[in-house]
Amino acid sequence: MNHVWIILIGALVGSSCSILGCFLVLRKMSMIGDAISHSVLPGIVIAFLLSGSRDSVAMMFGAAAIGFVTVFLIQMFQNSGVQSDASIGVVFTALFAIGVVLISLYTREVDLDLDCVLYGEIAYAPWDTLHIGGYSMGPKAVWGAGASFILNILVIALFYKQFKITTFDPALAASLGIPVMFFHYLLMGLVSISTVASFESVGAILVVGMIIVPAATAYLLTDKLSRMMIISIVLSIVSSLLGYYVAYLLDASIGGTMVSVTGLLFTGALFFSPKHGVFVKKWSRKHS
Repeated sequence: MNHVWIILIGALVGSSCSILGCFLVLRKMSMIGDAISHSVLPGIVIAFLLSGSRDSVAMMFGAAAIGFVTVFLIQMFQNSGVQSDASIGVVFTALFAIGVVLISLYTREVDLDLDCVLYGEIAYAPWDTLHIGGYSMGPKAVWGAGASFILNILVIALFYKQFKITTFDPALAASLGIPVMFFHYLLMGLVSISTVASFESVGAILVVGMIIVPAATAYLLTDKLSRMMIISIVLSIVSSLLGYYVAYLLDASIGGTMVSVTGLLFTGALFFSPKHGVFVKKWSRKHS
């Protein structure tokens, strides 16, 4: 039964991340997921220091709070004239460094290190179950990733038109009276929540792969946003399924193998995409 839970968790995390990744790829903000996954480290440490325990709920709130701070600081620097990539680099490295310092100062006697908070192992996720009224409700990771996925679907479905216009033409959106910055922060908030919700399953760093790679692969396969989101979700599910069985055969890291499979799928799309594939373009030039 554990293998079913593992595949389900991987599929939920991948689907939750990839649907947001489509907007990030189109906005040329793919590395924002990487920034959030690193910068939330001080939030986790501060939550531990305030609560005095490694309770996952407290750490989730702490990480989510710093995730929102990260997004705010990046946008503030961009508005001040700093380039987008420089803003992301400055904020996430500074906050990550602060987290490392806090760990070295205040948690030396506690098993709270970078491996605990950044490198999750999905193989152990099915053992951490949610209990309500003495009954086991299944792995916590399923509920966390599932809630994140449902939230993303509901918000994007409700504001699909606004997200689409602000992504492709912010100036037009502003002229139509659409609050561009509100939807920017709303999208970044969803990215922050999805990243934090995956800490205990595939790990924050591997989430970066699920945010970027399926969406980038789907971008090569279609020119329509709605179809791009569906394809990215399908690719995430396929990667979780194939990644688990490849990891089982190789006795390798499950989460790492899942992301490696997404990389292989991207490589296939890069060369063989009907519209944007390298081979297709060369063939078209040859016969033009």
